[in-house]
Amino acid sequence: MMRCLISLLALLTLLAVPPATNAQQVTKVHRIGWLAPGSPPSGPTPTFEAFQQGLRDLGYVEGQHFVMERRYAEGKLDRLPDLAAELVRLHVDIIVTGGSTPATLAAKQATSTIPILMAGLGTDPVEAGLVASLARPGGNVTGMTASDSEGWGKRLELLKEAVPRLARVALLWNPANLGNLFCLREVQAATLRMGVQLHLLEVRDANAFEPAFAEIAREPPDALLICRGDQTAAYARPIADFAVRSHLPTMTSLREYVQAGVLMSYGLSLPAQWRRAAYYVDKILKGTKPADLPVERPMKFELVINLKTAEALGLTIPPSILFQADEVIK
Repeated sequence: MMRCLISLLALLTLLAVPPATNAQQVTKVHRIGWLAPGSPPSGPTPTFEAFQQGLRDLGYVEGQHFVMERRYAEGKLDRLPDLAAELVRLHVDIIVTGGSTPATLAAKQATSTIPILMAGLGTDPVEAGLVASLARPGGNVTGMTASDSEGWGKRLELLKEAVPRLARVALLWNPANLGNLFCLREVQAATLRMGVQLHLLEVRDANAFEPAFAEIAREPPDALLICRGDQTAAYARPIADFAVRSHLPTMTSLREYVQAGVLMSYGLSLPAQWRRAAYYVDKILKGTKPADLPVERPMKFELVINLKTAEALGLTIPPSILFQADEVIK
């Protein structure tokens, strides 16, 4: 009897141990779609590097846990719908839309089931028709917006503190960029509140900058404001060089412009937001629905000042502004 009992226990032990071939858990390789309006970067970019670092921090290794399907419209926005449809046909697990409202809209039109993640968006996603509300996005789109309704008021206050004579400003903006429509609205509201005259200069493409510079030279303002976007970002250094030659202080919303020579920026850190975007990717790949992930607005803003540009302009930045700065470029 004892021998039978021992044999039965041995059999049960063997049955409880999984076969060696099933001992290792198979890891799914996720497919992440990346849809952007611009051209493929020639090298690493701070935003994309931050996004990838965020994924690495969460344990995702490219090639082992995920692959990236990158699609770039190379400045031709009419290509975005076809590129979005291509990602849908590839059955990607999520589409990340490179900080672009047109790309996010194209992805939303291409699929109602594949999750779509936006980050660094310069528009209000509710007004753009991307989500039902920030708290309850609904549908398959969520992420983060870079839109800040009060940011331009603060930027003008900082600029006026640095340039007390400030009475007239010019604004470089692209009416074809949906985010710039929001930028224009906020600048108009801020200048109206402060009693500052506003002169608008449209820059739809690279060919529009030189005529805009010529117009500024004919009627010099006290400062130059810049709406962020692909066009002005690509032309940031020529804008900064022109402004220095023309003795014009410049203000915008992103540090990347200041690194190119613009005087000041006040706004969110795009790399920080893109690192946060990796958290959203992780949640979605683990099964959380986009509709259940609230859209985040900018929480932390940074002031960046280029003292080399200030010196070239013959401008002394008051200590009260320098004290607030998160970064000073010397």
